[in-house]
Amino acid sequence: MHDRFLFRLFALTLAAALLIFLWRGLPDFAAFFGTAPEAAPRTVTPRGDLAADEQATIALFEAARDSVVFISTRAQVMDFWTRNVFSVPRGTGSGFIWDDAGHIVTNYHVIENASEAIVKLADGRSFRAALVGASPAHDIAVLKIGVGFKRPPPVAIGTSSDLKVGQKVFAIGNPFGLDWTLTTGIVSALDRSLSGEGGQTIDHLIQTDAAINPGNSGGPLLDSAGRLIGINTAIYSPSGASAGIGFAVPVDTVNRVVPQLIKHGRYIRPALGIEIDEGLNQRLTKLTGVEGVTILRVLPGSAAEAAGLKGATLTREGGIVPGDTILAVEGKRVKSVGELLARLDDFKVGETVSLSVLREGREIRVSVTLQPGT
Repeated sequence: MHDRFLFRLFALTLAAALLIFLWRGLPDFAAFFGTAPEAAPRTVTPRGDLAADEQATIALFEAARDSVVFISTRAQVMDFWTRNVFSVPRGTGSGFIWDDAGHIVTNYHVIENASEAIVKLADGRSFRAALVGASPAHDIAVLKIGVGFKRPPPVAIGTSSDLKVGQKVFAIGNPFGLDWTLTTGIVSALDRSLSGEGGQTIDHLIQTDAAINPGNSGGPLLDSAGRLIGINTAIYSPSGASAGIGFAVPVDTVNRVVPQLIKHGRYIRPALGIEIDEGLNQRLTKLTGVEGVTILRVLPGSAAEAAGLKGATLTREGGIVPGDTILAVEGKRVKSVGELLARLDDFKVGETVSLSVLREGREIRVSVTLQPGT
């Protein structure tokens, strides 16, 4: 019985060794006897011309690549025991050349809480950047670098008001630190709203299925003509990676905000000169059943006072008697304080807007010339 077991074990071992020889040693064995098969590179099949859409995409990327930058940020931290302050890497993102003066546009959250930022150009040169201005409400920031020679071209500017769902878009950025990456897709939806990290809502966003991942933030979203139509700003993804739902700040907003950041260092929002409060407004909406924005107080000497708008009044018993409730701006309904601010943000200081106002149960029209906000 023992001998039979040893014989079977020997047979299995011999069979395994033979299989290994056939798998790994047969080519060498055949070559020893001069019977090895011929091995040479295969003949390459001619590619032919690239398709027209491929050529267009390649040309778009090559034309826009030099206008896109890689941004790395650092933050200062203090050692709890030694009290020494030192700089540590904070994160990376993307940006693009705005003008010949060396201004770089990116997302505010790319440089938020950073103590320094380094901008790397497509040709490999790196520059320490200075913060010019930022608007957290729009998630936009402007940096500046000193480029003495071989200045990269500013990105071409397009428009976003005429975008259509379904048109092609192209995103260039540095996802996960993989620099100068191109992804493509379409406009999936328009006029989306997204809550930011600080609780502020960013409005009028472009939704796209072009792959946008961490590191793409601040990079340009281009149309098929290679023009800027948005800044890639966020993704919707439980995993933190692209799930086919990305968002971009529209270029019409960018083209309105950036010049103010360069000139003033901050964005001056157009305002009516009224006091409003989101929490109180929600409670009043539930009590009155009227969807709009209730004016709590009209500021003395304001544009709202000049237009004759009326605020709420307090009763002796501590109750509130609503004054005017803003229902719409230029015919577009507003149901919350956030929506009202977003609608006003479509206009400039000094422009006159028409408000639909509910006053004593009757809807009226009031024209207000917008004033600088605080």
